[in-house]
This record gives sequence, structure tokens and C-alpha cells, in this order.
Amino acid sequence: MFTIYHNPRCSKSRQTLALLEEQAQQSKQEVTIIEYLKTPFDVKQIKQLLGQLDCSALEMMRAKEAEFTEQNLKGASEEALINAMANTAKLVERPIVTDGNKAIIGRPPENVLTFFKRLTAI
Repeated sequence: MFTIYHNPRCSKSRQTLALLEEQAQQSKQEVTIIEYLKTPFDVKQIKQLLGQLDCSALEMMRAKEAEFTEQNLKGASEEALINAMANTAKLVERPIVTDGNKAIIGRPPENVLTFFKRLTAI
């Protein structure tokens, strides 16, 4: 089963979802879609995704968003960045796809194909 943290207003997120659904259908996997702007992350979920992504909080953020600058996040600690994402879901890079163990950011959307191939090869 795959989960995609999705923003339907984002073209890259929509493209990633289409690729994911196509791959999942071929392998008879289920896809759960979570619109993270409607169902924001909490700190625990963000930390879990960071572990699955194996990246820093900054790498999981949309640093070009106005909210990033407005909240003075440049040079902020990991904990401050995580709290900012929990409080302002718009700061989370999109989309994120996870199988529950590993995750990938779907930018570019083709990342999900590489992710899917790696998982099915195991």
C-alpha cells in the first residue's frame, strides 16, 4: 500500500499521483490519498517522514514560500523547521509518497517511478 501526501492544486502533485496510481494498479497495490493542506501533519508524522525520506527538515520544505521568510526560518534549527511545517502545512514539499517504510518526494514526478521500481525489485 502507498500513501501520497497530495495537493490537488499542484500540477507536479497531480502528475505524481497519476504515475503512482498507474504503477499501483499494475501491481494491484492500494493508494491512499491524503490532502495534507486539509489534514495537516503533526510533529510526530513529520519526524517519521523525515526518517523515511532520510533527509533534513530543510530538504522537506518549500523554502521559496513567503511563509518561510515571514517566519524567519533561514538558519533555523531542525526542531524549529519541523514545528513550522506542523504549524504551516504549506511549507511541506509536495508531493510525498511513502510505503510506510521508505518515502520519496515526487519532484520531479518521475521520482515515484524510480521509487516504485526499487521497491518492487526487493
